[in-house]
Amino acid sequence: MRRVAISGIMLLGLYSLALSANGASIYAGQERAAAVCAQCHGIKKPSADAPFPSLAGRDFTYLKLALEQYRDKTRRSDIMNAIAGSLTDNDISNVAAYYSKLKP
Repeated sequence: MRRVAISGIMLLGLYSLALSANGASIYAGQERAAAVCAQCHGIKKPSADAPFPSLAGRDFTYLKLALEQYRDKTRRSDIMNAIAGSLTDNDISNVAAYYSKLKP
């Protein structure tokens, strides 16, 4: 019985690790994306009228780097520079993890 309980705990731990990319929290990313990103980029796809790209399923490293560049203003976009300027390193990792785990 004890072996089953330990195995269950180990599986739960592995599952929680699988839910995160590079230590990022997908759940925190989901909350931040809903509050900041989804108005333009949507969750799985942007609105039909929006000229913004869908972020669902994009590569984690690409999303993280792009957000860091927008925040640091080495990648220029008035809208994205302003929005990403308010994101912490953790926010960026969390949002990138969340969008990268979505299916487009």
